[in-house]
Amino acid sequence: MPEQEPPKEDSKKEAPKSSPLPSEVKISKLELTVGKFGGVPVKEKLFFVQNLGVMVRSGLSMSKSLRTLGLQTKNKYFSYVLTDVASEVEKGVAFSKALSRYPKIFPELFTNMIESGELSGNLENVLQSLYTQMKKDHDLVSKVRGAMIYPSVIVVAMFGIGAFMMTVVIPKIISIFEEIEAEIPLPTQILIWISDFMSSYALIIFPVFFGILIAIFQFGKTPRGKLVFHWLWLRLPVVKAISSKINIARFARTLSSLLKTEISIVEALHITSNTVGNVYYKKALSEIADRIKTGAQINEIMVEYPKLFPPIIIQMTIVGEESGSLDDILAEIAQFFEADIDQTMENLPSLIEPILILFLGVGVGYIAVSILLPMFNLTQSI
Repeated sequence: MPEQEPPKEDSKKEAPKSSPLPSEVKISKLELTVGKFGGVPVKEKLFFVQNLGVMVRSGLSMSKSLRTLGLQTKNKYFSYVLTDVASEVEKGVAFSKALSRYPKIFPELFTNMIESGELSGNLENVLQSLYTQMKKDHDLVSKVRGAMIYPSVIVVAMFGIGAFMMTVVIPKIISIFEEIEAEIPLPTQILIWISDFMSSYALIIFPVFFGILIAIFQFGKTPRGKLVFHWLWLRLPVVKAISSKINIARFARTLSSLLKTEISIVEALHITSNTVGNVYYKKALSEIADRIKTGAQINEIMVEYPKLFPPIIIQMTIVGEESGSLDDILAEIAQFFEADIDQTMENLPSLIEPILILFLGVGVGYIAVSILLPMFNLTQSI
């Protein structure tokens, strides 16, 4: 009996299909509300821009790239946003227009640069420039915040220890002087008055103190408050130099990135004015943008703001405008000031530390003298 041949495998068997990406991200109303309030961390946006550039360069479609990155991000709200943007792109909406639906996540600078990349067909390079811009700006802010942590902790500790001494320790020591009826000198009387006042009205003083801090913070967010505080930032010693350097670096970096795209210089200046933090720089850049329309040059208008733009900025701007390489010159300015800020932030703790130690020493010394003087008078009278 002839052996039966084993059944042949179907050579036309279909290869397993990759699982499709989900069309939408599930997110609860609570998570959506919290996400809108909390925003999206800069690191998530940096990851998004960097990887989107890689995917676009490799030929992956925009919608699939967005959905993939939406699954990759750990922030549920950002995942929801990217999936929604992908849905809009699939409907035929321009990528930049879809992003503009979320201005708190993708500001005007972001969407305008993306739109420029779409119109010029150079989206890959624009994404790379955008990533560099965002990374530099994030590093700048992080270094400033990091440098301020140490002084802030010391100041809070000083106030905390001082309050504890005045409300707990000093009253016990003073009670000893009252029992022995020692002569109380003036410095000690002042210390006793402060201690009694803080001990008696502690439940009022601390809420009022924190209430004043909150009120000042809220006032600083108002237009009038910004005018006041930003004026101070440009005039206070040490703070003046740091504030000016940060605003100049951000202005130069942003304008340089925008000029490398198809965006007009007038629109680029208007966008840049919204990225700098100080209102006086905002006004200056807006005026420069408006007056350029009349034929004026940037350096000619900068001269009118000597407290905002130092001579080196004006001279380098002149060179950039005359040579037609303003974008490269501005990039060099940004790099120079960013390096200068790095050095300043590294040296800042060593500059502030002696001042804090001086204040701490004066406070501790005054308390010590106020406590020791009655003891000294008592020993003299024996």
